[in-house]
Amino acid sequence: MDIPRVVLAAPASGSGKTTVATGLMAALTARGLKVSPHKVGPDYIDPGYHTLAAGRPGRNLDAFLSGPERIAPLLRHGAAGADVAVVEGVMGMFDGAAGRGEFASTAHVAKLLRAPVVLVVDASSQSRSVAALVHGFASWDPQVRLGGVILNRVASDRHEQLLREALEEGGGVPVLGAVRRDAQVATPSRHLGLVPAAERDAEALRAVRDMGTLVAAGVDLEALLALARSAPPCRSCRGARGRRSPGAAARWPERRWWRWRRARPSPSPTRRTPSCWPRPGPRSPRSTRCGTRNCRRGPPVW
Repeated sequence: MDIPRVVLAAPASGSGKTTVATGLMAALTARGLKVSPHKVGPDYIDPGYHTLAAGRPGRNLDAFLSGPERIAPLLRHGAAGADVAVVEGVMGMFDGAAGRGEFASTAHVAKLLRAPVVLVVDASSQSRSVAALVHGFASWDPQVRLGGVILNRVASDRHEQLLREALEEGGGVPVLGAVRRDAQVATPSRHLGLVPAAERDAEALRAVRDMGTLVAAGVDLEALLALARSAPPCRSCRGARGRRSPGAAARWPERRWWRWRRARPSPSPTRRTPSCWPRPGPRSPRSTRCGTRNCRRGPPVW
């Protein structure tokens, strides 16, 4: 799979991932690109906004429900014919299923897809401390490639300058953009998360359009596309269709035994004595090996 792809993550929920991801999809679509939108986890609300922004169905990538081996094939199926795939993360970058470490987290899915990660940081209440935050996420897991940072909710030009200087001192992770604070593009939420796009109709369309304008003005789209195109080929989804599952391979000896039994029927339906019933053999419990020494009778009759 050589589809250009990028994963948008955040240190925690409420950092503005959905606003930046939806705006990025809308901005790239406005440039004439075919964007394939995806969401980590089983969330059904965010894909609704992704669909409005990209004009393509928003699809979920949930390693907990579908299994890790299906993540890459699902992306390949959803991104067929697309120019770039944008994947929005879930919660914090390393927050996975409870009690199972990073399983089904944004970092886990990014490693399964071999996709670079862009960290969306809420910079509304910090300046130089952002460098320590980004350094911690960049060095926590060496297998996760943190390719850039998008500063969200930046207050002013002076604020942006302080943030960029701090990240330059930290080194290593480039700044791909700074999105200004704008209350007009905020998406309303409630106890289950954001209000679904289907319940907002024209208001949702206007919000998505404003998100695209805001992101296009503050993010270097060319640098982000170059990062997405630098994703290496994903071997885990090559030849996924038509591959025999491990369960079928494990049952192959038993299936072969059934074929042998149909090709060679029992010569005699004579009832066996209890001392001559077949003993479970090394291949399966239904083995034709007899438990009596020097038994010359044929295979058992079932």
